[in-house]
Amino acid sequence: MSLFQFPRWTDKLRPLLGVTLVVGPAYVTGLFYFGASPKTTDVGYAPEQPIPFSHALHAGELGLDCRYCHTTVEEAAHAAIPPTSICLNCHQRVLPESPLLAPLRESAETGAPIPWVRVHDLPDYVYFDHAAHVLSGVSCVECHGRVDTMEVVKQVQPLSMGWCLDCHRDPEPRRRPRELVTRLDWERPADLPAELLPPRRLSADENGHDPMEDCSTCHR
Repeated sequence: MSLFQFPRWTDKLRPLLGVTLVVGPAYVTGLFYFGASPKTTDVGYAPEQPIPFSHALHAGELGLDCRYCHTTVEEAAHAAIPPTSICLNCHQRVLPESPLLAPLRESAETGAPIPWVRVHDLPDYVYFDHAAHVLSGVSCVECHGRVDTMEVVKQVQPLSMGWCLDCHRDPEPRRRPRELVTRLDWERPADLPAELLPPRRLSADENGHDPMEDCSTCHR
């Protein structure tokens, strides 16, 4: 006879332990698989899109402002993907019968959105507010690179926690006058007067507490 016996109620833990042993490894594997996916971490990720949209042509050669297509970038956390109606503002008259634009015509006829593939896709546990950055004078180019020179948009920054914190700890060199935020070819002069910069949306309080480095700023 054993000198030590577990109490009877511990028998109820066996099914839970079994489920944990099965589900736990799968959960951890999935967490690392999706959290470290090339879609969220890899510099150079450039997925094929349903329509071969050239930013080099539209934003570069034609000079379309980023905000013409990404209409909510100054107002909301997410930079809206342009709806079909915006594309048709031009393409009802420009190359309306092009076979490359068949998905656009189908979207207009059916009402179904064009299935664009997200390039810069942060993990679900990260909160990023486009409006807060743009209104603070952080240009699109800081995260997205010179998209106005890209035939195919690709990820040019790691978008990692350390990379974000580098900017949050010293944002001033990356800020510019608000009216120049979408001027991707603009280079900041060394003697840019500080009074030309917009106020930071997040700044230290009277006690020196800086929300720019708070965990809750990006993880909510």
